[in-house]
Amino acid sequence: MNKKHLLAFFTATVLLLTLAGCTGTKEPGESNMPSATVAGTVNTDGSTSMEKVVKALGEAFSTEYPSVTVNYNGSGSGAGVESVLNGSTDLGLASRSLKEEETASGAVAHVVALDGVVIVVNPENTVSDLTVEQIAGIYTGEIKNWSEVGGADMAIAAYGREAGSGTRSAFEEIVGIKDACRYANEYSSTGDVIGAVSNNPNAIGYASLAAVNDTVKALKVGGVACTEETVRSGEYAIQRPFVIITKEDVTLSTAAEAFLSYALSAEAAPVITAAGVVPANG
Repeated sequence: MNKKHLLAFFTATVLLLTLAGCTGTKEPGESNMPSATVAGTVNTDGSTSMEKVVKALGEAFSTEYPSVTVNYNGSGSGAGVESVLNGSTDLGLASRSLKEEETASGAVAHVVALDGVVIVVNPENTVSDLTVEQIAGIYTGEIKNWSEVGGADMAIAAYGREAGSGTRSAFEEIVGIKDACRYANEYSSTGDVIGAVSNNPNAIGYASLAAVNDTVKALKVGGVACTEETVRSGEYAIQRPFVIITKEDVTLSTAAEAFLSYALSAEAAPVITAAGVVPANG
């Protein structure tokens, strides 16, 4: 091999070694491919309660992967599981744990966040703690006066979200009173619920953990306060997981894999917190 050929061989070898060194494994939340090369559409389908967090994650993800579009469709948790099992969507969404029959069919849950639903009252209310059973009794109308749960002698005004709200659905399902609530007033936003409770000494309401402020009083449930720590540990009773679902042995597209990795990363934790839930990672 003459000097010219030897120099060319040496240069090519160095180039290959350099490129190989640039393709090492990255931290969770990053694709092994440069973001500029990841393109396509990621379709998500399922839980209506997860709309805010999924859209927030999609927007944040697009800043790093501008050639990827993340679509959201709210069809409900059960439909989200089914859609990923039958291959009609890339990633399913469920605001609950998977059922045994779903995991037996190949559904795999990736917990992205935990949502604590806080029970709030007016700051003047002397009640500080309720059991899940007492909360159920209040919202079904069986308990009508605060004196029945250790408070003052005044009628209870039970406030909540409008029909179709993910927070309302989660609250009613967890407390075991789905379609049995008797609301004094229904509101179209968590902010409106908090505002109404703060202005009425008789009122009770519920809101996501991140939305609660000092204009209302957060109650303990069964002696446990709703905090990021108690939600994460499972001590707080009125909570549920937010999960992204894949199907066992099915290879995701590069774009879907990159989005899932990002959603599960510590990098996404501030985005998840800002969306009103507790990040499961980071």
